[in-house]
Amino acid sequence: MDRKEFLRNLGFLTAGAALLSSEQVLSASPVPTDNEVDFPVKGLKANVKGPVKVIIIGAGNRGRTYAEYAKKFPECMQVVGVSDIRESRKNAMGDRFGIPQEHRFGDWSEVFSVPRFADAVVISTPDDTHYHPCMKALQWGYDVLLEKPVAQSEKECTDIAAQAHKYGRIVAVCHVLRYSPYFRAMYQAIHSGMIGKLISIQHMEPIECRHMAHSYVRGNWRDSKKTTPIILAKSCHDLDILRWFVGKPCKSIVADGSLTWFKSENAPEGAPKRCTDGCPVESTCPYSAIDIYVKRKQHLGVFDLKNPKDESEIMSKISDPSNEWGRCVYYCDNDQPDHFVSEMVFEDGTTASFSMEAFTPYGGRRTRVMGTTGYIEGDGKQFTVYEFRSNRKLVWDKKISDIPEYKGSGHGGGDMALVCDFLEAVSAHDESLLTSSIDASIESHVMGFRAEKSRLSRKKVEVK
Repeated sequence: MDRKEFLRNLGFLTAGAALLSSEQVLSASPVPTDNEVDFPVKGLKANVKGPVKVIIIGAGNRGRTYAEYAKKFPECMQVVGVSDIRESRKNAMGDRFGIPQEHRFGDWSEVFSVPRFADAVVISTPDDTHYHPCMKALQWGYDVLLEKPVAQSEKECTDIAAQAHKYGRIVAVCHVLRYSPYFRAMYQAIHSGMIGKLISIQHMEPIECRHMAHSYVRGNWRDSKKTTPIILAKSCHDLDILRWFVGKPCKSIVADGSLTWFKSENAPEGAPKRCTDGCPVESTCPYSAIDIYVKRKQHLGVFDLKNPKDESEIMSKISDPSNEWGRCVYYCDNDQPDHFVSEMVFEDGTTASFSMEAFTPYGGRRTRVMGTTGYIEGDGKQFTVYEFRSNRKLVWDKKISDIPEYKGSGHGGGDMALVCDFLEAVSAHDESLLTSSIDASIESHVMGFRAEKSRLSRKKVEVK
């Protein structure tokens, strides 16, 4: 079975139903036992004609993540250019991949000031700078791996889809979850008939309280007007998963939610504007910048530290008045809701509910899927299929850490699997080698924009 056929049949594979070569599949059980269910896990080495040459536009965390595929499989991908307005990031990536000085660019626009010298670009710039470099890259004949969210408005999203069709280019949106073995297996469990006809889905994204404080109160995505609404900035993955699972267009959506807690009226008495200015409740505050960054050493990628273990260096960063991550969470210029709920109705009558929650001690998605003959419940790492008639419980519990090729791949293995599929699609110039076309990705984004419209208007909104 070749790669294209594998993807076409992804939703119809039952456990052990496919006989695949060792390069295509890392693990597959012939028949599920009474307590185990398994599905093929595709290998991460891309089937390409030769190394695909890639330019990284935005050398931050996500750009570095996707670029690392070239270190794992240099025969499949080469990083030949980099663009970043931070000299340190630009040169760090340039040095790591031996990029010549003439192909190390500052602003993204400089990439398009020279003749095309690669096959594709990775756009992993901040959310508000996705649209223009993507439109220009397509015009110049590059295929694009585009970090989510696609753009800041519904119109910009549909413009990008139209541009891709106009120039006949491939745009793969970084909906990495659908490429992870966990969600791929759940998709197969649904579409192989294990639970009969799909009726309804309940899905929750627990952000985790400190992640919320870091990213959506203090950090880069705190302002919905400068970036995108949190339903897209954080949860377009989830809308994409729901649309993928159902396999039908969404007809309508209704949503609610608000910014309830991270506001000045909820600040503890005597709390200063910065955590480092002698806050009287710092030792007990769960959102303390000192606790999150200095003591727990979480989310340090934003600081460009010389030594991530040096607490004095971290403390100096968050003590700097110009550093936004040292601010008290109750005195930030944030407007993103800290809880968000929505309900969707799809074309065939299938319903889905989605909840995004900031106040949890953990991250990772929680999903329940209801079918006519069975039920699935998962926690982001493992899921159980319950069969109504037989009373069997079948567990999918594949640990990514046990698959050597997937070690170090974030989002449950989805990061590297996405790059693999993208390279194969670019090499063959065949969009069908991706699990999602640009049109399908834009559709789930439109669901997000309509959900925000519903939340603000407190009305049910149609999705066309």
